[in-house]
Amino acid sequence: MSFQLNMPPSAVARKFKAKKEEEGEDEPRKQSREEWKKERELEEMRKAGTAPAMKDEEGKDINPHIPQYIMQAPWYFGSETATLKHQRPQDEKIPQYAPLSISYKKGLKEGAVAVKFRKGACENCGAMTHKKKDCLERPRKVGAKFTGSNIAPDEHIVPIFKQSFEGKRDQWNIFDPDEHQRKVQEDYRNIEEAKRALKEKSLEESLMVADSEAKESKAGDSDGEDKYYAEEMDMPGQKFETKQRITVRNLRIREDTAKYLYNLDINSAYYDPKTRSMRENPLKNTSKEDITELKFGGDNFVRYSGDAQEMAKRQLFAWEAYERGNDIHLQADPTKLELLHKEFERRKGDFKQSAKDSILEKYGGQEHLNAPPKQLLLAQTEDYVEYSRTGSVIKGQEKAAVKSRYEEDVLNNNHTTVWGSFWRDGRWGYACCHSCIRESYCTGEAGKQAEQESFLLPVATGSQEEQPKTLLEEHEKKLKAKEKRKKKKEKQRKRKKRKQSRKKSSDSSEESSSSSSSSSSSSDSSSEDDEEKETDEEKKERLLKEALAAQKEHDRKMSHLLTMDERKRPYNSMIEVKAPTDEEMEAFRLKQRRMDDPMAKFLDN
Repeated sequence: MSFQLNMPPSAVARKFKAKKEEEGEDEPRKQSREEWKKERELEEMRKAGTAPAMKDEEGKDINPHIPQYIMQAPWYFGSETATLKHQRPQDEKIPQYAPLSISYKKGLKEGAVAVKFRKGACENCGAMTHKKKDCLERPRKVGAKFTGSNIAPDEHIVPIFKQSFEGKRDQWNIFDPDEHQRKVQEDYRNIEEAKRALKEKSLEESLMVADSEAKESKAGDSDGEDKYYAEEMDMPGQKFETKQRITVRNLRIREDTAKYLYNLDINSAYYDPKTRSMRENPLKNTSKEDITELKFGGDNFVRYSGDAQEMAKRQLFAWEAYERGNDIHLQADPTKLELLHKEFERRKGDFKQSAKDSILEKYGGQEHLNAPPKQLLLAQTEDYVEYSRTGSVIKGQEKAAVKSRYEEDVLNNNHTTVWGSFWRDGRWGYACCHSCIRESYCTGEAGKQAEQESFLLPVATGSQEEQPKTLLEEHEKKLKAKEKRKKKKEKQRKRKKRKQSRKKSSDSSEESSSSSSSSSSSSDSSSEDDEEKETDEEKKERLLKEALAAQKEHDRKMSHLLTMDERKRPYNSMIEVKAPTDEEMEAFRLKQRRMDDPMAKFLDN
């Protein structure tokens, strides 16, 4: 690549004339073949990098690989040396922008306003700073040029730096960053002061309310205080951000291992920190591939386990049924959807079976369907299964069944159920005979009947001779004791009447009085003995009534606690644990509901 002059003929003639005067030559000397050959060699050396590159007028290197038509300047540019200036943006075409350090005033000028129309002003409003076509005021019916009144004030003229339409109307032209920073800081300071004052006020109000409540409940127990502070606490697993007004959920307890710490391999499952989710199994390619031994198998494991897939199938079935005209919805009417799906599956199975039967009836081939599998016919298979010494499957298509290390489904001593299948009153037993003795022989239905009869009998508190054998005898004994108490009360009432009548009589001798006192003392002593005998039975009856009332209150409290939210249930770890009394056990048996009783459902009524 070599540089050649590209100038107009007049400029070439002037240059040749000046050179002719300097050198004294009549004609311009033509380039010889050797000179042209040297220029070509120099150009090749520049492209190969063995010769220095050509310089422009500013001393910058010119790439020798640039084509000739790019480096050659046009004739009107008037370039006499090698240059690339004509390929760069020209100074007269570079837009000029207003510097940020200089601000220009905009708007109307302050001061006096003209009172009559001036030559060269806007014909509409009378301002000197714009013409009628650039006037932004509402077009008047008669312009200011003809009325000479209501002349608009002039505007400040902003210098135009050859900008575009948006550049001439830049709203940040008079922007002052220092003033903006000062205003922002002042606003932030005012907001912080207002927040501080509001927080102090709310804190004072809460302290006043807490003091008043403490004075009112000073004599109460500690349950109310625990409940008050429990309601103020945040629930575990979430917290409330007052600044952002959102609830941030912590997807794990702090003591649990984080998902991304199960496998530290960078090529393991991807963990998304924004949603705190790890969809794949982090221990997929490790030795703990069995999902039963994993503590965490990925978030997708929950989606594809249990009834999640069945739920998705029901939703798909509901959408397909809705498209076919059946108004069904999974959440609105799940029972109807389930019945419809069962009917659909039944009809689908019937249709498949009828199609299969019709094909077999028409073409035959039932004997091929009843044939044994190929493994039995050929006595060999291509399935590869590798077992360990303990019999578990290591490799192969079959999956090892997960079993416990304890013996399962082992029946002994003629029992039909396992130990632990029956439970009553804190004791385990066999469900086949209701026997609570381990390693005992099964007695069948006879054992169940005997256990039921023993359960209905009351608990013995003394010798066997004193206790009744059946509930009927116990009831008769209670009736007799009640009649005896009535008779004794009647006798006491008569004695009191006689005593009062004796006191009213005024004419009585000392002997009679002494004899009456002795007789009364003897009667009082006998009545005291009777009262002592009565107090035992009355005490038992009173304790039984108190135990029944306490059991009724306990049942009412338990039913109320079961209806409450488990997070708001009160608790008390200082409860006294002691063995129940005979009266409490009797009240428990009387209040116990028997489900086989046909009148059990009317107890609440």
